[in-house]
Amino acid sequence: MIYGQLTTYAGRRDFELVREIQFPHEKEVFQQIRKLLSFLPSSCDTKPPVEEPPRPPTRHLDPEDVIPEDRRKSYCVKSIIRRIVDSSDFFEVHERFAKNIVVGFGRLNGETVGIIANQPRFLAGVLDVNASDKAARFIRFCDAFNIPLLTFVDTPGYLPGIDQEHAGVIRHGAKLLYAYSEATVPKFTVVMRKAYGGAYVAMCSRHLGATLVIAWPTAEIAVMGPEGAANIIFRKEIKESDDPEATRKEMVKQYEEKFANPYVAASRGYVDQIIEPAKTREALIAGLRLAKNQKREQAKYRHGNIPL
Repeated sequence: MIYGQLTTYAGRRDFELVREIQFPHEKEVFQQIRKLLSFLPSSCDTKPPVEEPPRPPTRHLDPEDVIPEDRRKSYCVKSIIRRIVDSSDFFEVHERFAKNIVVGFGRLNGETVGIIANQPRFLAGVLDVNASDKAARFIRFCDAFNIPLLTFVDTPGYLPGIDQEHAGVIRHGAKLLYAYSEATVPKFTVVMRKAYGGAYVAMCSRHLGATLVIAWPTAEIAVMGPEGAANIIFRKEIKESDDPEATRKEMVKQYEEKFANPYVAASRGYVDQIIEPAKTREALIAGLRLAKNQKREQAKYRHGNIPL
């Protein structure tokens, strides 16, 4: 096993990005390091390189091929990412740590973007201590080097349990909120499916200063899942019913129609666009173009990347 490590210096501050690379030959490791460098600017005072000419994805985005109709079933979010970024080229970093969240680099219309995505294939895409640290560090790195952030959301919430409480899930989860809220680069969010409770807020919602929030019709923005919410809200009706199971199913359906959708959030200004998944790439490219013309808040000094 060979480890590749990149360290870039900007003024008096150093930024470190480490990716474990496992290849049989040293030549392949250096190829991956060169690829990583191709996404990054030479310093924090310059913009990331633009690839010309930009190339579209090799496969069309059809969520029916990737996202199961049953919300309880998993899928691989990397398949979604590769159908949106240029040339279907997604360069993942920190791949073997906290697999319930994915981070890495890609391009949209030739421009580098830092990608953060919940991974439903592992722990249903929940946020936990390690996932919060992993995402927060990557967000800080991208913000330090002027790289826009693209977030894909499909999470049922924070991981419950006494182990997480003892590990300080609130303290570590706060790092993710802080990293997103302090970042001044353009921030784009795509809500694909589940966006429940505090985890929805933490994954770059409008409340954390997202530049553009896009939701698919399959998005469920709510306090919790329809099944759990219906059991609590309509507990009395279900208990007093002659057929509790049928009533419960009816209440779940009613909750889904009224709350577990992106339209309520859109009516309150928390979602900018509700679009078909196939139009996601176009909408994101248009958002990047608009963000270029907006004045970015200039910090008095460049921040470093703390060892989260």
